[in-house]
Amino acid sequence: MAKAIAVLGTASDVGKSILTAALCKILYDRGYKVAPFKAQNMSNNSFVTYDGKEIGRAQAFQAFASGLIPDVNMNPILLKPSSESGSQVIVQGNPVKNFSANNYYEMSDWLFRKARESFDTLAKTKDVIIIEGAGSCAEINLKDKDFVNFRMAKYAHADVILVSDIDKGGVFAQIIGTIECLDESEKDMIKGIVINKFRGDLSFFKNGVEFIEKRTGKPVIGVIPFLGGLSLDDEDSLAVDRFVDKSTPEHGKINIAVLKLPFISNFTDFDAFRLEEDVKIHFLSRTKDISIYDVFVIPGSKSVSSDLNWIRKSGWVSSIKKYAEKGGRIVGICGGFQMLGKFILDPLNIESTQYKTSGLGFLDFSSEFYKDKTLSNSQGFWIEGNIPVNGYEIHMGKTKLNNVFPAIKITRKNDRLVNLFDGAKSRSGKIWGSYLHGLFDDYPFRHHFLSFIGNGKFKHPVKKGLKSERDIKISAIASHFEKFLKIDFILELLG
Repeated sequence: MAKAIAVLGTASDVGKSILTAALCKILYDRGYKVAPFKAQNMSNNSFVTYDGKEIGRAQAFQAFASGLIPDVNMNPILLKPSSESGSQVIVQGNPVKNFSANNYYEMSDWLFRKARESFDTLAKTKDVIIIEGAGSCAEINLKDKDFVNFRMAKYAHADVILVSDIDKGGVFAQIIGTIECLDESEKDMIKGIVINKFRGDLSFFKNGVEFIEKRTGKPVIGVIPFLGGLSLDDEDSLAVDRFVDKSTPEHGKINIAVLKLPFISNFTDFDAFRLEEDVKIHFLSRTKDISIYDVFVIPGSKSVSSDLNWIRKSGWVSSIKKYAEKGGRIVGICGGFQMLGKFILDPLNIESTQYKTSGLGFLDFSSEFYKDKTLSNSQGFWIEGNIPVNGYEIHMGKTKLNNVFPAIKITRKNDRLVNLFDGAKSRSGKIWGSYLHGLFDDYPFRHHFLSFIGNGKFKHPVKKGLKSERDIKISAIASHFEKFLKIDFILELLG
């Protein structure tokens, strides 16, 4: 069985995911058969594996860093929030049902058993498993139900690395307070401390390291400088919230507005545009005149009916319709595509208690939610121009087109050849939607799209795509952490 190291944190967003990815790449480059593992993740921004299952995007990134194809066993439990108090529960890649927090905690023993099954499957063929924890590893009120942190680490006989974030402030309290909340057996499992996101001259923190080591009896095995411009795919829409309503359109650039829905999902659909120097992305929440934007995008949603009601209550309908009447270009992706139609039907109460919700009515189709979830990696071509497209589908429901044209011909789903249509578009082509996430990642379609909406602003060569960028990012992250981590110490833990 594989040797395990658990990367646990003093809080959320301290850098557990990126340290896990870095360790996976560092060990992979040294010849280890290594794999990432996170027993339970919470994210509406998931990754569809090549066999049509769902896992967290961070674990997919970590898999690539390990030289592996993403596998459901790397993230056996995935929670996708669909309301303020409920989530869809994905177990080993497949949706189970929606649960409230109380229901979820009642089934924690069963979920932990499924997590152990997945860990054992990975461990049989690997030298090392890097386990990532979730949130704070010292949440006393949840300790009896938490199987992601120490409970999983104990099962795997893992040595623990505790990660803290000095950029948030209060790093001494983070580390010492976390350790003080643990029982003696948990304290003994912690073999080293990593202080992440340090800004400034490292020499000025030497006395800080000495204080932490003396107070805790644990070695600080790395003080990692802040890593600007390099990060994993964001899994939490809180990452988007930092930019909502804070940017202004730039003259001479293609300005793309993306509506920040309350239950936005798969917002990384637009990351590829950040590669293009001619493009600027703007996330909008507050109602405003959108005539100054080149295109308005309604993204994916984990709760389509709820987000449609929010669009109406917040006054967006009037702004969007005025934009369309003046010839504005509107794109809907997945849930956003469903919103472009006339109606959304939910007879089985899959997403809400509303049987019928009126859509925005731009395109003549209706969508209906069913119990089964569509999960696939899909390939095909944009019908007008025969432009190749690649993406992934991850949605409830099917759409029936009436007096409207499909946008995409799908020729392959996962490993099956198919002959299907996807999406819909207006006669002018200015309003269209698709179920395909990741549609803009590959450069042929992104080039076609930007050329169509650019109005002469698209001047520089389009970048190739995110896959090569991902490999560059993985190497840069690993190189950065390797400079400041005591790698020999970690290798000693591995024996």
